[in-house]
Amino acid sequence: QVDVAAMVRLFGYVDVTDTGFIVAVLSIAFNPLFWNVVARWEHKTRALSQVFGSPRAACYCLGAVILVLNCVRSHCFTEAMKSQPKLEGWDFHWTYYSGLAISAVGTLFVISSFLALGFTGTFLGDYFGILMEEKVTSFPFSILDNPMYWGSTAIYLGWSLMHASPAGLLLTAVVAISYTIAVLYEGPFTEEIYRQKQKGVKSK
Repeated sequence: QVDVAAMVRLFGYVDVTDTGFIVAVLSIAFNPLFWNVVARWEHKTRALSQVFGSPRAACYCLGAVILVLNCVRSHCFTEAMKSQPKLEGWDFHWTYYSGLAISAVGTLFVISSFLALGFTGTFLGDYFGILMEEKVTSFPFSILDNPMYWGSTAIYLGWSLMHASPAGLLLTAVVAISYTIAVLYEGPFTEEIYRQKQKGVKSK
């Protein structure tokens, strides 16, 4: 059961009307919305591939933009934490090292996902027509689905614990929600892309 009193106490430390907090929420929500809208537009029109001369060049450009946006998001997240109070009783070594361990695991998932998928596999290459030969099932995909997203969420969770930040914990929840929505939005569409690929192979 959820301890409602503890939740109220925890989020009593967070000023959700603070400008920095609002900017962080908007940056978190914007990123997956941006890359999904742009990638679907590219899949429908091939406009970016035409502008950049090839699907691969267009995918690399979108990937670079996503990386920059993620850096902006992380900066906004950190600034929002710094502008709000720490949680009393959490600013100790055990909290810091627990957060550090969680962030390390998240980083492992993110890096290993990138190595398993490659740049185009990570940054929506299938929407550009750059399809993988088969589904990746090696680590970390052998442990959980969408390890890139959940690894990133774990990094933010660990970062929040390291700073004993209720604001960070609330923003981490926003990250988790935004990724959950992104998975629900991306999953069926990506599966349909590969379903069409299989139909094309069988028809030859």
